[in-house]
Amino acid sequence: MIAAQKAPASARRRLRLPLAGIIGAGIVAFWVLMAIIGPYIAPHDVGALIDNDLFGRMRWGLPLGSDYLGRDVLSRILVGTRYSIGVAAAATFLAILMGGTLGMLAAVSRSAVDMVLSRFFDMLISIPSKMSALVVIAALGSSIPVLIATVAVIYTPGAFRIWRALSVNVNALDFVEVARARGEGTAYLIREEILPNILGPVLTDFGLRFVFAILLLSSLSFLGLGIQPPNADWGSLVRENINGLADGALAVVMPSFAIATLTIGINLVIDNLPGRWSSTGER
Repeated sequence: MIAAQKAPASARRRLRLPLAGIIGAGIVAFWVLMAIIGPYIAPHDVGALIDNDLFGRMRWGLPLGSDYLGRDVLSRILVGTRYSIGVAAAATFLAILMGGTLGMLAAVSRSAVDMVLSRFFDMLISIPSKMSALVVIAALGSSIPVLIATVAVIYTPGAFRIWRALSVNVNALDFVEVARARGEGTAYLIREEILPNILGPVLTDFGLRFVFAILLLSSLSFLGLGIQPPNADWGSLVRENINGLADGALAVVMPSFAIATLTIGINLVIDNLPGRWSSTGER
């Protein structure tokens, strides 16, 4: 009875985030909230020219100053948050969905399917990510659907390899062999036996790929191949205000700060995520 009463407390301790993880979760939650409500609370229209001074200083009504055209920097960052986080999240979800599903299928099948998929994704992963993105966008043009699809395809091979490696380890355990011996199908093995036992590491993988997607999209926008005007994400804001860098203009510093804080916050959560290293959910 004592052991039974102590088990739930032990489980709660394993799920409790350290202080660093709580801080990271707070940062991520803040930016996710801004992605949802940012366009509605922006003090000015993102295209409105409201300041006669270019790269204007902080003052009442312009808490982060103005950009190279005299537009409100705060409003543009708030609206750009939706593009930076939304496009990266959609691309990461698609990459994990495709790569993870195929990775678990390859591990459970243990047949020619595994060999074909593994060789195919080995070929794709050998191509540098930025080179792939530049070729695709140059051919198809830059739009939000193209950006999402391109980033998703780029990170699918990595997701496949991680999910397959984790699934192979679980697939070799006794309880999976027992389920297979009693006639359970591939879908059941993946859904009931494999996936629940690799959740910790794959959540970590999702967070890392989300960070990679944000940085890749920001770099593409910095090169002028990401989100196109009149819309802008954080990378676009850095690119269009780069002439103010020598003077330390907030128009270029604050979008960079936003990218840095979001990536740091995600990494703090990942580093303190319970069960992130174990394929059975235990640290």
